[in-house]
Amino acid sequence: MLIALLFVLAAWSQPSAAAVQPVKIHVHYDTGWGNSLTIRGSAAPLSWTTGTAMTWTSGNVWVWEAPSTLQSFEFKLLINDTKWSTGSNYKVTTTSPRSIHVYPFFGAAQGRMASIANFFSPQLNNYRNIILYLPPSYSENAAKRYPVMYMHDGQNLFNAQTAFGGVEWQVDETLNRLIGQGTVRETIVVGIYNTANRMSEYTPSVDPQYGGGNANAYLDFIQQTLKPYINANYRTLTATQDTMMMGSSLGGLLSCYAGWTRNTVYGGVGCMSSSFWWDGEEFTRTVEAHQGKKGGRFYMDAGGNNDGATQTARFRDAMLADGYTSGSDLMHVYDPSGSHNESSWARRLPVPLEFLLPVRLEIRTQ
Repeated sequence: MLIALLFVLAAWSQPSAAAVQPVKIHVHYDTGWGNSLTIRGSAAPLSWTTGTAMTWTSGNVWVWEAPSTLQSFEFKLLINDTKWSTGSNYKVTTTSPRSIHVYPFFGAAQGRMASIANFFSPQLNNYRNIILYLPPSYSENAAKRYPVMYMHDGQNLFNAQTAFGGVEWQVDETLNRLIGQGTVRETIVVGIYNTANRMSEYTPSVDPQYGGGNANAYLDFIQQTLKPYINANYRTLTATQDTMMMGSSLGGLLSCYAGWTRNTVYGGVGCMSSSFWWDGEEFTRTVEAHQGKKGGRFYMDAGGNNDGATQTARFRDAMLADGYTSGSDLMHVYDPSGSHNESSWARRLPVPLEFLLPVRLEIRTQ
């Protein structure tokens, strides 16, 4: 009798399938008067052949609630059930948030450029140009905000006419392709031109042969002057997880230094062919002497052709010893054919972008 009673109580205490919280999808998009959104998907009641109507709510937010039995599925959106959203399918799993917010676009995966001439730095008492990449949906979907990637040597990123040796990184072409494929988040890129003081501004300590050591002032310029300007004038996401930095050579060293010393500002850094040799590998020795993780995600790489591969591997090992996990918050790539030049960085660029900008479903309303 007691066993039977316990069995009944245990069964009564278990949540029923109907009690499972359903997935609710919020689509932030202004379709324009007379148009509507539909959703298609991989599992009933959705299908890939016929759209299911979504419900318009104030603020141009379209809503569809899945039945509680539907917990894992893929979906995509259409305007008037004819025009598909750009990019890959959205994927919902049992671990996805129950309230999902997406910000689609339906046009071409083609970002646009903007520029700021002679931007003044009070920290460095100099001027420089800033070039920006605004992602494909920036003009189409005014509800969306974006992560920001700050990149050094801005004149080398987008334009062969201004790039060192006439070879650019092709950042815009690469992002357009990856965004169109749905393999990276849309992001704003802020390309910061270097100046005649590049060596000093990009280095965290004084090298006995080359001098330098003014990186903190340069990073103060970004954090205290440039970043507030970008946030005030563009639709940005400002959380640490949505703020990144990337560079190569001395810019790679600088990016790793920023990720290490300003981990509450930068949630991810890309360090390509980094000059870890600087000042007798002083920065690496600092990391080796430290115990414990600083936070953030670090990407680092090096080529096999006189590109500092040994020093980069030593820095990677120091990060691993501090508790970082390869493939999770640390990625190291060795490129046997890579050299210390723009063409190698352009070729490898998709790897850090996919690591630092993984596609994810939003869990907050913006």
